[in-house]
Amino acid sequence: MGTITQAASADAALVQGVVRQVARRVVGQEYMVERLLIGLLTGGHVLLEGVPGLAKTLTVRTLAEAIRTSFQRIQFTPDLLPADVVGTQVFDQGTGSFSVKKGPIFANVILADEINRAPAKVQSALLEAMQEKQVTIGGQTFKLEEPFLVLATQNPIEQEGTYPLPEAQLDRFMLKLRVGYPTREEEKEIMRRMAGGEPIVVSPTASPEEILDARRRISELYMDERIVDYIVEIVHATRHPAESGLGDLAPLIEFGASPRATIALAQASRAHAFLRGRTFVTPDDVKAIAPDVLRHRVLTSFEADAEEVTSDDVVTRVLERIESP
Repeated sequence: MGTITQAASADAALVQGVVRQVARRVVGQEYMVERLLIGLLTGGHVLLEGVPGLAKTLTVRTLAEAIRTSFQRIQFTPDLLPADVVGTQVFDQGTGSFSVKKGPIFANVILADEINRAPAKVQSALLEAMQEKQVTIGGQTFKLEEPFLVLATQNPIEQEGTYPLPEAQLDRFMLKLRVGYPTREEEKEIMRRMAGGEPIVVSPTASPEEILDARRRISELYMDERIVDYIVEIVHATRHPAESGLGDLAPLIEFGASPRATIALAQASRAHAFLRGRTFVTPDDVKAIAPDVLRHRVLTSFEADAEEVTSDDVVTRVLERIESP
């Protein structure tokens, strides 16, 4: 019992240290910071959607600095090539042989900025890295060092010259976040901090090894069989709403969430409980994280578009009407 208490205290100190360092540079945005931590603590990739200027890039960079990990920012543009992301083979005239020049994907934390600005073949270059944690260059396979996390951003309001992410790639992201504007008080604080013009220093408070240890403990958090049934019922309701007593939602859903969503919801719920210092998962953990896990995995129909019903609306209705244990 004493060992469990010590581990819980160490975990709390680890998380609080990272959050404190991020808060030195980023005002507010607690929702985004917590979800990024959930991604980091489960190894799940995160897609952030929000208008420019909401500190998405700054938050990701600061998080990487607070964890003593390597960080690479890739600015996606229409002329980007797959080799610019994963790397390529370079011919050495002196030796008469090819050598591998690794791309920016070989880092612990990758910020894929404006990911929807690059064409499909560049986006697909990320698929192997995100799912298999490895990259193939010229027939050679290279393992990516853990922790490995892709945090991608996209702009929801400027669609000219963009390439929407295909469903297969969207499904690789554990969470899709909608980042909102700061409050009035938060915006005042942002102005005060930026007035000085001096860079705000962030100190590393966690190591990659500590993050990987926390991941192992999170995977062992207790989840009651009733919580497991609850998660499965939620995901199943997005595929076959009529079977779950939600027949009115059937015309609004084109495709439901995949089994990958079930796995992601269980992992993210455990991490959500972990961040609150608990060693077990509650229905509230599932409800809190479900919209971020499901919003990009539930595809709405033309009828839903005509009625201006979004995937968020569908997920909200499912969570309201599926009885929790």
